[in-house]
Amino acid sequence: MGTLAFPRVRAYLSAMAMHPHAKSASDVDGLETGDAGLGQSLGRIGAIMARPELKRWRLVMLLALVLTLAAKVFAVYAPVFFGDAINQMTGPDAAMAAVILLLGWWTGARILSANLPYLRDALFAPVSQEAQRLVAVEAYGHAQGLSLSFHQTRRTGALNRVIDRGVAALDYLIRFLAFNIGPTIIELALAAFVLTTRYSWIAAVIAVVTVALYAVFTALLTNWRTEQRRKLNAADTELRALAVDSLTNFETVKAFAAEARETERYDAAMRVYNRNMVEVSRSLALLNAGQDIIMALGLTGVAAITAVATFNGQVQAGDMAAVVLIMSNLYRPLSVLGWAFREIKQGAVDLEKLYGLMGMKPDVQDAPDARPLAVKGGEVRFENVSFTHDARSAGIDGVSFVVPAGTKLAVVGPSGSGKSTLLKLLFRFYDTKAGRVLVDGQDVRGLKQESLRDAIGLVPQDVVLFNASMKENLLYGRPNASDAELRDAAARAQLLEFIDRLPKGWETRVGERGVKLSGGERQRVGIARAILKNPAILVLDEATSALDSATEQEVQGALDEAAKGRTTLMVAHRLSTVAGADEIIVLNEGRIVERGTHRELLDRAGLYADLWSRQSRAHDEADAAVKERVA
Repeated sequence: MGTLAFPRVRAYLSAMAMHPHAKSASDVDGLETGDAGLGQSLGRIGAIMARPELKRWRLVMLLALVLTLAAKVFAVYAPVFFGDAINQMTGPDAAMAAVILLLGWWTGARILSANLPYLRDALFAPVSQEAQRLVAVEAYGHAQGLSLSFHQTRRTGALNRVIDRGVAALDYLIRFLAFNIGPTIIELALAAFVLTTRYSWIAAVIAVVTVALYAVFTALLTNWRTEQRRKLNAADTELRALAVDSLTNFETVKAFAAEARETERYDAAMRVYNRNMVEVSRSLALLNAGQDIIMALGLTGVAAITAVATFNGQVQAGDMAAVVLIMSNLYRPLSVLGWAFREIKQGAVDLEKLYGLMGMKPDVQDAPDARPLAVKGGEVRFENVSFTHDARSAGIDGVSFVVPAGTKLAVVGPSGSGKSTLLKLLFRFYDTKAGRVLVDGQDVRGLKQESLRDAIGLVPQDVVLFNASMKENLLYGRPNASDAELRDAAARAQLLEFIDRLPKGWETRVGERGVKLSGGERQRVGIARAILKNPAILVLDEATSALDSATEQEVQGALDEAAKGRTTLMVAHRLSTVAGADEIIVLNEGRIVERGTHRELLDRAGLYADLWSRQSRAHDEADAAVKERVA
């Protein structure tokens, strides 16, 4: 199988070949292909370094800059001392003491020019780390605060890469701009001054022209390579995101015996990445070769001019050595400057993507005058609510119902009728297109989202757990709960006996997404978590639909315990789980078509009765089949 077996990868390869700025499959909002100029990035770095949180590091920043400039001064004057030493040795008034003194100055200057940057890095390290931490935490927190629709359309691996690369770019830009490019320009000016005043103005001109040619050549080729790097980054993001998707869903991969297919997909994406990497590597070789040629010609030109001046008696032999050493020292940071310029260009792109993420606004935001929810019992009211999700052509239309405090209401209906959408509107993951959702008489759009969701406990169909201990997963419901409260919640969820039997008890790790637990065990953990949270409103979203009949009966008892004394809104596919609800509403194509108690709906012989009949018949047939196999 080749890449032609995978239309998605093939299409991605073609798009990247034709359009360097083409978006990846998940880049629906242009986040991964964002770009901005260096000037904007500089402004953002300045704003970061000026933040109040970094105020205590101001003196360290200043000292780091002083050390950098001092290192450049010593780098320029060290060759002067060496050249003077040679002149002293070859002159008519040679004196050993003077030579030793000059060599001592030369050695000291060299040591300082080489080691002051190390001291600077040691001093500046906590500043850089603190700045990265501030930005990373802000970006992570902002991503957490974005709306559900954002996370549903973006892959975790790609989002993580945007944050990681953006934070790393911040460190690159701070170090290169503050400690490389700026000081190198100062070193060039200082070197030109020394060459002009001590040796030959022509040598100074050659040095400046050489550096200018070097900078122009580097800039031109780096701009060309930036397009290649952008394509490489897009391929890298696609590759990493694909790997994360596949490894995260390894159970599905194995269940469909798709290991070979996933490996082929990874290979196809890797081929795209490798092809772009080859282009980047070749252009880098061309850039480095051109830089070396320019530096070699400039050094030769300065050496030749100084040699002529030496034969003419204008300067001494030691001066020629000093000039060559000055130029060599100047070209050493220039070789890094080429790499730094490339990193700065790429860093500006990566930083722009990070700020693109931080600049995104949630679809659902707290109103400026939002207030905390005042819980008075937990009454839930939907008033003529309409909503259409972007991914659907139809949603819910004109839905109205009330769940009095402390009662249980069930929502049933065919798949796609809008049952789960009602729950998302209650949590305010989305805002209604029309109508209102109220909790204890308060419109959820006027409430702080955190206070609203604090008052609601959720037991979903698929309880997703963190790869942490059993205790940590339960504490997610209420982090400050005591051990006694933990055990009580576990007991009420019929989970305590199971935990006590585990070899490591509460410290047992549940695995990625809780894969070490059975479906029923995960559900009971979710129920215990909801009980521990002690919410006024309990939401059950198909909480037993993924369980077998025996496990469902066990979990149902835990759910009944969790629902005691709370307003309960439950969405269910299995009608047997809702028979005891105070009221049942039946949705079909986004509208309420029936409502009443279980008995009333059966007597009405409508859609609910039809669904009940089908499920009962299917259950009876399954029982008969089991009995037949046993017989």
